[in-house]
Amino acid sequence: MKLRYWHYWVSLLLAIALVPVLRSQHLPLKFDWITLSMAYWLVLAAQSIFVAILLCLIGLPRRQIWDAFLARYRTNPFRIVTVLLFFVLLVWTTTWVKALVLTVDTVALLELFDRRKINWLRDSAAAVLAPAAYLFFGFLMVLAYNCVVVSARFNFAFDPALNAVDHWLLRGHSVSELTHWALQIFSLPFFRALEFIYFGMFPQIGAAIILIGLCDGKTRALQFIGTILTSYYLALVIFYIWTSQGPYYLCPAHFSRFPADLQAYHIQKTLIADALALWQHAPLSRIPTDYFIGLPCMHITQPLIVMWFLRRWRRMLLVLGAYDLLLLAAILLLEWHYVADIIGGVLVAALAILITGDRVSRGQPQAHSPLARSLE
Repeated sequence: MKLRYWHYWVSLLLAIALVPVLRSQHLPLKFDWITLSMAYWLVLAAQSIFVAILLCLIGLPRRQIWDAFLARYRTNPFRIVTVLLFFVLLVWTTTWVKALVLTVDTVALLELFDRRKINWLRDSAAAVLAPAAYLFFGFLMVLAYNCVVVSARFNFAFDPALNAVDHWLLRGHSVSELTHWALQIFSLPFFRALEFIYFGMFPQIGAAIILIGLCDGKTRALQFIGTILTSYYLALVIFYIWTSQGPYYLCPAHFSRFPADLQAYHIQKTLIADALALWQHAPLSRIPTDYFIGLPCMHITQPLIVMWFLRRWRRMLLVLGAYDLLLLAAILLLEWHYVADIIGGVLVAALAILITGDRVSRGQPQAHSPLARSLE
């Protein structure tokens, strides 16, 4: 078996070992299926389709994306009225952001159905849904095993060591000092924007599944997810050896100075409390949806893997690179990770790509891919 396929075996072994490992730490074999399913298959799916559409508009040739679409709406102006009414109705019932995302998603899906060829729907579903399901399964394993690690090892054991490494890297300064400086300079909307960028990382992965699956087929998309999961499995090993939470845990003034209106404030407070509860083996009814891994920073690892797999589309790569630079600022100024975590994230991304291998593709959709068939 080639090294690049080992992630399937690791995933299988983690699934087989899950029950005895959870029982060893007195953890329940039960997930919050409703929350996880809605967040992944509804919310993240809608956001991922929207991001994939934006990246297509940026990276794919105008002739393939725009010409047939505009011609269809010119010949049938009633479509424009229908779309506008649909958007207004969504704005009235939700928010303008959700309305925009859902409207763009709906128009794009209808456009793909208009261009469908024989077996297009079946091939597209297999190319996108199979990798998406594999990622969902893998992330469940990561959630379960990161709780196992926290229940077996003190989650904050290596925070002082990583903070000391940061002091050396930053010449006597720390991420917490950087955050406190930013709090004096910038207002609350600035930090809300940072939060939007931070949590906006996740649709990148979903968008990459869609683009790779439709342009290169299911095998390539599964390779991409295999690389993502390999990085997660490496992260679990590293986390077990060097358990840490993040600079917000060590900062004594974090929760008194950090804006309580931010979502990050409440998540960070919950993570500390839940990590302590797991360490103390408090009774749980289900596996929490908490993600505790501090080192390595997967918010850097995953975008780097996305960029690697989408690198042949240069304009997409430039946009993703610019976004990820902002993401780096968000990670630090929201006090999520040490600089050492980020360096670790870069190394894990490189190792995961090396393990799973890669092949260079041209900038056009492959002839056998569902998207190539729809664009013919």
